[in-house]
Order: sequence, then structure tokens, then C-alpha cells
Amino acid sequence: MKVPGILEHIAAKIDKEGGIPVLVGGAVRDHILGLESKDFDVEVFNIHYNQLIAILKRFGKVSAVGKAFGVLKLSNTGQQFDFSLPRNDTKTGEGHRGFRITTNPNMSFRTAASRRDFTINSIGYDLISGEILDEFQGQSDLKNKILRVVDPATFVEDPLRVLRGIQFAARFNLSIPKETKTILVDLIETLDQLPRERIFKEIRKLLLKAKKPSSGLLIADEIGLNKKLFPELNALHSIPHDPDWYPQNNAWSHTLNVIDEAAKLRGGDKFKDMALMLAALSHEFTSLNPVEFVDEQWRKQYRNAQCPTVTKCFMNRITNESRLIETVDRMVTEHRSLAKALRSTNIKNGDIRRLSLKVDVPLLVKLAEADYYGRFKEDERPASFPAGEWLLKRFHALKLGSGQNLQPILLGRHLISLGLKPGPFFGKILTDAYEKQLDDEFMTLDDAIAWARNQIDRVAGAKPKRFGN
Repeated sequence: MKVPGILEHIAAKIDKEGGIPVLVGGAVRDHILGLESKDFDVEVFNIHYNQLIAILKRFGKVSAVGKAFGVLKLSNTGQQFDFSLPRNDTKTGEGHRGFRITTNPNMSFRTAASRRDFTINSIGYDLISGEILDEFQGQSDLKNKILRVVDPATFVEDPLRVLRGIQFAARFNLSIPKETKTILVDLIETLDQLPRERIFKEIRKLLLKAKKPSSGLLIADEIGLNKKLFPELNALHSIPHDPDWYPQNNAWSHTLNVIDEAAKLRGGDKFKDMALMLAALSHEFTSLNPVEFVDEQWRKQYRNAQCPTVTKCFMNRITNESRLIETVDRMVTEHRSLAKALRSTNIKNGDIRRLSLKVDVPLLVKLAEADYYGRFKEDERPASFPAGEWLLKRFHALKLGSGQNLQPILLGRHLISLGLKPGPFFGKILTDAYEKQLDDEFMTLDDAIAWARNQIDRVAGAKPKRFGN
């Protein structure tokens, strides 16, 4: 297994001091699957905490990110590695903080691995001998594409493992046997103990890393997780679709198709990709009628300033990232009007400019493309999305990508130079001028000033005289 050279040097030093460095978790799993991994977690046996700190300090900056858990983070020239000591976890209360943690450097690898969630994550790699350590048949489960729990007794101590299981199954195309599914179902009622940040982290992995996120959403729906955590998704079952437009019989089935189409359009920008995937997940929320589809409690929930739309209410519950919330909400709001516009040949430059003031147009076109392809059966899927290509061509021709062509030409200082003082009429002229600019009625400052002078003269001429013959 190939690991960074610096990690080999650290492992050799730990070995020299009598410790046993074992690579654990996702890096080992991904290696077995033939995938590249950038996250390296090392569990160090047979060494004490202060000894480990002293060794790591020779190789870079060390931060005790989880001192109570015996976790250290090493930073070295842009690279980061997590080191930890084997530990015992004892459940003492609710939530992810309700544990008593004690480190035990003399613990065996089998005992340490037994506290991991799934067998596919329990595999270790001895950084000195190069031996794969697999006490719970994780390699076999990866080969057979099965998601199994390591220890049911300890698995249930952390409800987050329900979401982890769902995203792992989707990312690695794993089947979930009946016994695993039963354990996941039993944990659902305790999910409200979790902070939304932990839940959102698993949602992010599902939406950004799975080739077909719909497979994870189907599992979530099957085991009752959507009903518990995401009532908006659960309500999509109740929204029928016109069979003349959609092969899917309801908004839920259509959403599953759209989310997979959106996954094909991810471009590598984490923020934009996440916004696209969440907008694809939420795009049918505009069809939800809280009065008709949900009970009185849900209706009251939406009648407040924090949740003016169903999308915002959904987003506010899963994350506090305000920029992401606003971006997704605007995309969902605009996608329907865009779909209608794309069926028309009467889109003006001003329409495109105004749209670009509200949303990232290329990103919105990706959502429209996913929505378009999501209406077809796989064997009937069109080869292209001409309407989207046409709109993007218009968008780029207007040079709107940088936003420079959306800056107002006429400014307050220009009106002051014409002798106009700030006031209601002052602001109205600036607003009207910007609308004229968006509609190509003028494109230069000279034209804008000429237009403004005309407006000033027109209003001045229309004022009645109080004195005179």
C-alpha cells in the first residue's frame, strides 16, 4: 500500500520507540477497493500519549484536536494526518458527547477494531510489516458488497451510524442484509439526539461522493429515516405527476432520477456541487402545499420569517451555512420559471441579466438539465439538452460570468453633477436607469446621462408654477 513518504518516516520512528503504528479506517478500505484516499488515520499501539506527542512534534505542528479521545492532528507542509491511541468508550448519556473515554495503549488490535461501526471500516494496515489486519472479515464483505455491523451491542451507542450506513451503501454499492437493516431501524428514534452539523456531514458525503445518491435515499425512505428527519422528502410521495410529462408516478420517484442526473454534472467545486445536489433534492418542494399535505403543526412551522419557503425550512434544519441555504433556495425558486422560459423563444437579454442577478445561471442550467433528463426513462434519455445549451450561449455572449456587465452605468454622482439633489426622485431615476440598462435601452455613460437629463427636464417641466401670469 502506497502512503506518503513522511508517514513512513513517522511510522519508523514510532516503531523505534516501541510503538505499533496501524493505518485504519477509510484509507485502508479505499485501498482495497482500488480508490485513492487523502485521509490517513493512524492508530498507535503500545505507546503513551506524551510519547506520541514528542515523536510527532519532530515532524510538524501537532494539535490535540480531541485530547479527551486521545486524538492528535499533525500538519506538515500542507499535509495532515490524524493519530490516535486505542480507547475504551463507555456510554454515559444521550448524544455523541455522552461517553466516558479512556485510552489504553496496551489494547489489542482486535479489541480496538471491535468498536468500529462496520466491518468494511474495521480493517487495519500495519505500517511497519505491511500486513493487512482483518479481524472481522471486512475484506470479504467488500468483495461481496455487503454492509455488516461489527458489534451490534456497541454499534447502537451512536445514532449517526444510521446515516453513515446509508452513505456507505450508496458510495460503494453495498447491499444491506436484514440483520443490519433491523439495527438501523431501531436507531432511528434516537436520531434527534444528534446536532445537525454531524447529520449534514453524512448528507454531504452521500451527495458529493455517491455515483447514484438515489440508492442511499431509497434506503433512507425504506427504513423510515425520511419520515423521521426529512418530512419534506416523505411528502413527495403524495404529489402525483402528469404521465404525459413524466414516466414516474410521483414527485419522489422523479426526484430520485433528478438527483442521479445531477450527480453526473458535478464539476469539482465543492460549494457549487453541494448547492446543485441539494437543489436537485429540493426542486419539487415548490409543489408542496403545507395546508394540503401536512398536519397543523407543520403549517405553523412554515409561517415564520425563518422559513418563508419549504426549501428554506428544510435547509435550516440540516445546516447553518447561510450562503448555501440562500443559494439553494433561490435555485429552487427560479428553476420553474426558467423551465417555462426555456420552452419559449421570447427570452430577452434583460431577462437573462435579471436572472443572473438572482442566481448562478450556469449552475441553474445544470439543475434544469438534471430535471430535464430526469423526466425520461433510461432507454429514452435524449442525447443533449439544446435549450440549456442555447441559454448558456446567450449568457456567455452577454459576458455576465464576471458580473461586470451588471454594474449600473448611471450613478448618484452623475445625477448630482446634473444639479439633482438626493431624494425620492433621485432614487427613482437610478432604479429606472438600471432597468433601462438591463433592457439594452442604453449601453454607454453618455447615453445614460442624456436619458437622465431628459427625465429631469420632463419632471421639472411638468411641475405647476405657483406664481406668475
